[in-house]
Amino acid sequence: MTDNPVKINRRGSVFELVLDRPKANAIDGATSRKMGEAFVEFRDNPSYKVAIVTAAGEKFFCAGWDLKAAAEGEEPTTDYGEGGWAGIQELPNLNKPVIAAINGICCGGGLEWALSCDIIIAAEHASFALPEIKSGIIADAATIKLPKRIPYHIAMELLFTGRWIDAKEANRWGLVNEIVDKDSLMDRARELANHLASGPPLVFAAIKEIARYSENHSFQETLNKMNRKEFSTIQTLYGSEDQIEGAKAFAEKRDPVWKGK
Repeated sequence: MTDNPVKINRRGSVFELVLDRPKANAIDGATSRKMGEAFVEFRDNPSYKVAIVTAAGEKFFCAGWDLKAAAEGEEPTTDYGEGGWAGIQELPNLNKPVIAAINGICCGGGLEWALSCDIIIAAEHASFALPEIKSGIIADAATIKLPKRIPYHIAMELLFTGRWIDAKEANRWGLVNEIVDKDSLMDRARELANHLASGPPLVFAAIKEIARYSENHSFQETLNKMNRKEFSTIQTLYGSEDQIEGAKAFAEKRDPVWKGK
């Protein structure tokens, strides 16, 4: 076990979080709290535009909850920190893009961590499962999220059976955005992160707030709230310098220069 299970790489406006807990990159309460502290830093520091989350090694992205910690008495209801499981699952107002780079086995709580991200890129050898059913427990967050992310019948099959799927099948069902060879995983994630980092942060924030709200509200409720400008991110966006800059850049046929204000 490493002394520092959560490593942060700061690459300009891109914030990289690397989980490093050999052998399986499993997460206990203390690690989740450290991850939460890192994601709060990412959320609250305006110099960071995009995050990449990944893990050390090539075999495991994350095996989920640390069963060794459980055997030593850690309860499933332990304090996982401000952001909840893996520091991100329940973190409020996280209005910046987060990319998951899946470098191996992604199962249980590890898959729930990935589902908390906005874009998922997988190495070709990655695999996915929700094996909780075989232990007589539920994959709580995945039971809520997965049927909304991929076809309902496929999600229910995975939840009911705990079977494994490879990266190709995950991509076919829309669970991952794209597959790359393992040596290109971080290069591709950084290429995408740099592209997003050059985009309009106020628009990204509005997209994420609206998408979160719409998960639990109807289309019409969400649209009405948008039209009434009741989303704080929309209030910030409209009339901002960036909105004016976007219109000017379009009229002048040039790339806009976003300031995030």
